[in-house]
Amino acid sequence: MSNVVHWLLELDINPGKLDDLTAVMEDMIENTKTEPGALIYEWCFNEDKTAFKIYERYADSEAVLIHLEGFGSKFAERFLGAVTPTAMTVMGNPNAAARKALAGLNPSILTFEAGFAR
Repeated sequence: MSNVVHWLLELDINPGKLDDLTAVMEDMIENTKTEPGALIYEWCFNEDKTAFKIYERYADSEAVLIHLEGFGSKFAERFLGAVTPTAMTVMGNPNAAARKALAGLNPSILTFEAGFAR
């Protein structure tokens, strides 16, 4: 079974905070590019830029923990000042430490049962 962990995080943009979000988004993307085990990190906005989704995929739970540690220490305050999380779906088999680190977003966790990845 794959160790990959991925999620879809859904968020609303707080009124008047699009410019703040755009600035922190650019910093977060550049930082995530350097993280070991970060496989996919994509941001998709709705047409009127009031909401967006982030799709993230990591090689394993250790990569998730590296990402979340960096997010917390470098970006959480700026990011969470600009957005309101509305839903999170985690897919894969995150270990106990990764589950605990993600718990603050109250995710729905779906475990892998069957399939393949190339």
